[in-house]
Amino acid sequence: MEMITVGRLEYASLPELGFFDIDAKIDTGADSCSIHCSSIRIDEKNQTVHFKLLDELHPDYTLHDIAMPISKMKRVKSSNGKVEERVFIQTPVSLGGQTYLAQVSLSDRKEMKYPMLIGRKFLAKRYLVDVSVKYQFPKKV
Repeated sequence: MEMITVGRLEYASLPELGFFDIDAKIDTGADSCSIHCSSIRIDEKNQTVHFKLLDELHPDYTLHDIAMPISKMKRVKSSNGKVEERVFIQTPVSLGGQTYLAQVSLSDRKEMKYPMLIGRKFLAKRYLVDVSVKYQFPKKV
């Protein structure tokens, strides 16, 4: 399989959730993918998570709750060194013209510059990262 070269920043999409052209930091130091969410609520009885994806600044933002099955719960160390329990969903992620199923953690990233991180588990054996470039692929929408 030929690997796709991506830059340190790219547009990623979550097509199953209806969110496109999200500014994403390609982060080989991060284990998994993460997306900015707010109002994250876990329904333990039904093993689902309810959340609002992104914020009012993104054109696809909606006030509607999204409900998804919980894929897993995992302790994650953030870039500031703080360890927290995070909920993960499983959803297709599109990057560089290809779409793959990914484990994505839900996190309040409002203080971060980019609303999405693409981690090394998603990148492995699919993508090469050229840190000298940004946005190799144009927006879809």
